[in-house]
Amino acid sequence: MKKIMLTGDRPTGKLHVGHYVGSLKRRVELQNKNDFDEMYVMIADAQALTDNADDPEKVRQNIIEVALDYLACGLEPEKCTMFIQSQIPELCELSFYYMNLVTVSRLQRNPTVKAEIQMRNFEASIPVGFFTYPISQAADITAFKATIVPVGEDQLPMLEQTKEIVRKFNSVYGETLVEPDILLPDNQACLRLPGTDGKAKMSKSLGNCIYLSEEPEEIQKKVFSMFTDPEHIRVEDPGKLEGNTVFTYLDAFCRQEYFAEFLPDYENLDELKEHYKRGGLGDMKVKRFLNKVLQAELEPIRNRRKEYQKDIPYVYEILKKGSEKAEEAAARTLHDVKEAMKINYFDDKELVAMQAERFAQ
Repeated sequence: MKKIMLTGDRPTGKLHVGHYVGSLKRRVELQNKNDFDEMYVMIADAQALTDNADDPEKVRQNIIEVALDYLACGLEPEKCTMFIQSQIPELCELSFYYMNLVTVSRLQRNPTVKAEIQMRNFEASIPVGFFTYPISQAADITAFKATIVPVGEDQLPMLEQTKEIVRKFNSVYGETLVEPDILLPDNQACLRLPGTDGKAKMSKSLGNCIYLSEEPEEIQKKVFSMFTDPEHIRVEDPGKLEGNTVFTYLDAFCRQEYFAEFLPDYENLDELKEHYKRGGLGDMKVKRFLNKVLQAELEPIRNRRKEYQKDIPYVYEILKKGSEKAEEAAARTLHDVKEAMKINYFDDKELVAMQAERFAQ
């Protein structure tokens, strides 16, 4: 069986550092290892419209922002297929067929859906498209027969629902769909990077993001205002690491070599943490170090993005060609699905012959 990866992002804004450590960085690493026969990276605009139906221009404008961030982070069109979800009509048809395999009560029990509904204040009036997006996501994954889906921890319930749909379909119609495996970030701190204000969710609407394309002065401003330990008032006070956003970001981004370059007083991150916990280390010294770390990590990404921004038609051409290739793959799966469901009426020569014989009698 081929090794195929599928992943993607909703185009509701520029991508931020949470996206980067949560999945983008890993995607680039997997791409460069050449371990996969095929890699698909989707800009999920149709999914974004499920809760932005009244503002399609927002989604439309952010397609290019996400594509630029992909390229800036190191995804290469020669090695992975970047495409726009809405340009693959087969995904909608697959979603429709899968809806018959999932109950309303099962969707209501999905923890990710419940959390998203609450966050968007949809409790009283849930758009049907948003409510059923786990089914749409299953269509996205199975259309390309993905064997691996690298996502954040919060998407585990979504992948489990996809697995259920695959099992149900295969049990009813025969072995047709491929059951995917999830690939989580290998760094625990990357599973869900908090916002700069210490809140669990990094979100554009909350204003607590650091974007991949931000300029150095803006990054510094956000780092210096980061949430730390509210009880660490004086330098000599012992500090807590748990819930301390600055140290969570250091866990996610810091490399050993950064200490020799930016903070030679310490050998490694463990030594820095121990000093903070026993007292005598101020928050600003740690924030200044984190700022240098983030600047070093994000500068090459920002610079590559600026180069791609010089030729926007080329970026759209990448997406156009990727969408054409993705549609070919999805069409093959849809053909298999319709054959398994016995709704490929005009391709089924045996059916035509049988019916002709039946009515000839």
